[in-house]
Amino acid sequence: MSTAAATLYTRTDPALGEFAVRPLDLNTDAAVLHAWVTHPKAAFWMMQGLSVDEVTAAYRRVAEHPHHEAFLGLWQGEPAFLLERYDPARAELVGLYPAQPGDVGMHFLCPAAARPVHGFTLAVITTVVAFVLDDPAARRVVVEPDLRNTAVHALNAAVGFVPAGPISKPEKEALLSFCTREQFLAATTGARG
Repeated sequence: MSTAAATLYTRTDPALGEFAVRPLDLNTDAAVLHAWVTHPKAAFWMMQGLSVDEVTAAYRRVAEHPHHEAFLGLWQGEPAFLLERYDPARAELVGLYPAQPGDVGMHFLCPAAARPVHGFTLAVITTVVAFVLDDPAARRVVVEPDLRNTAVHALNAAVGFVPAGPISKPEKEALLSFCTREQFLAATTGARG
């Protein structure tokens, strides 16, 4: 399958160029996905020590879930990040907060880079939130990163997320945070809602 044909969303970052999102294809992406999620930098992804088959099986369960999806992010046409989108009322956060119509949950992962690029992770989270909010039905993006993941808390704040407080999930203590379309635009373009 050609990457161009599968592209669902593109965004041009003023400093770093073109970012795109396409569905995750376990037939072609399993090796790169495994390398990313099992790397020590991805400790908060909680997949260290898993085999390629185990990671593939985990993402096959995501693909089969009616309210959870995984995507591969591209930068300048090459695989560069992972993102997941889910309905928090039906996956991940069921019963853990008062879900509202239009809530969309997301996770993202920037893999370890041989040569870090200044501003890359901020460009990725901006692309991910823009992709999620590109759906007119999406009214608010919901995230629940590990409480200890201060780097991602700072990134979330940079694109407009506001913490609601800690929540207990079976696998972690998390910081529940929300970002409306208006908060995202205000944070990323200076627009006032």
